Amino acid sequence: MAAISFSSLHASASPRAFRPHVSRNTPGLTLYSRFTPSFSFPSLSLTLRDTIRSRRPFLIASAANKTLGETELIPIAEAESIPAASGVYAVYDKSEELQFVGISRNIAASVSAHLKSVPELCASVKVGIVEEPEKAVLTQAWKSWIEEHIKVTGKVPPGNKSGNNTFVKQAPRKKSDIRLTPGRHVELTVPLEELVDRLVKESKVVAFIKGSRSAPQCGFSQRVVGILESQGVDYETVDVLDDEFNPGLREKLKSYSNWPTFPQVFVNGELLGGCDILTSMYENGELGNMLN
Repeated sequence: MAAISFSSLHASASPRAFRPHVSRNTPGLTLYSRFTPSFSFPSLSLTLRDTIRSRRPFLIASAANKTLGETELIPIAEAESIPAASGVYAVYDKSEELQFVGISRNIAASVSAHLKSVPELCASVKVGIVEEPEKAVLTQAWKSWIEEHIKVTGKVPPGNKSGNNTFVKQAPRKKSDIRLTPGRHVELTVPLEELVDRLVKESKVVAFIKGSRSAPQCGFSQRVVGILESQGVDYETVDVLDDEFNPGLREKLKSYSNWPTFPQVFVNGELLGGCDILTSMYENGELGNMLN
């Protein structure tokens, strides 16, 4: 999920979207309407004066496309019409009052997250797909829509006001790592493999990593935890290096999954893969679609 205020920006991963030809010398903003598709934020400090006075080349490119006022409202209930692409989006309430303008590398996931957290403020959305999803270009797209709204209404959208965290992504609840046994000196009444099988099948997402979720012990495990955190999904972690409470787990898990390395990520009872597969799915948007 993504959120942005006058003091913070969020950029999420997005899959590849349809990209019409646009000069690489001029960033483009494609406004979206009725398309059928196939979460540490950078800091941004803006004042109202900065927003109104700022004039960048991106605004010239935006002027050739639809403005915020010209962009069609899409009912959020029509979730399939919201693209999982990079860009700028504007959230409106039931009275069609603009509540928040944000940017995201996965607009569909960000809007879905807002709908879950503040459903009373999310009735429809306007979407502009940014062809070059670099931070600077996304920021300029956001500033363009914010500036337009301020020019027309004389005020900042409520969700973008300084100190208003309604649409800001909240830090996920910290969970403890799973311990499969009471301790290595306690005799198990259930085989370790059966304990693993139960955990995998009873949990939506399980990551067997080196170290804990709060202190991963290898770069691959750290990457996996970071990706899962960014998706805002509820997931379990098991430390395969914990020989006190998970004795023998590394070898048992290799035979259980037929996968020789760690970390190992299971989704809905099936092995998804390791860090490389998870990273690839995260970058092309498949992971967000699967988890949401």
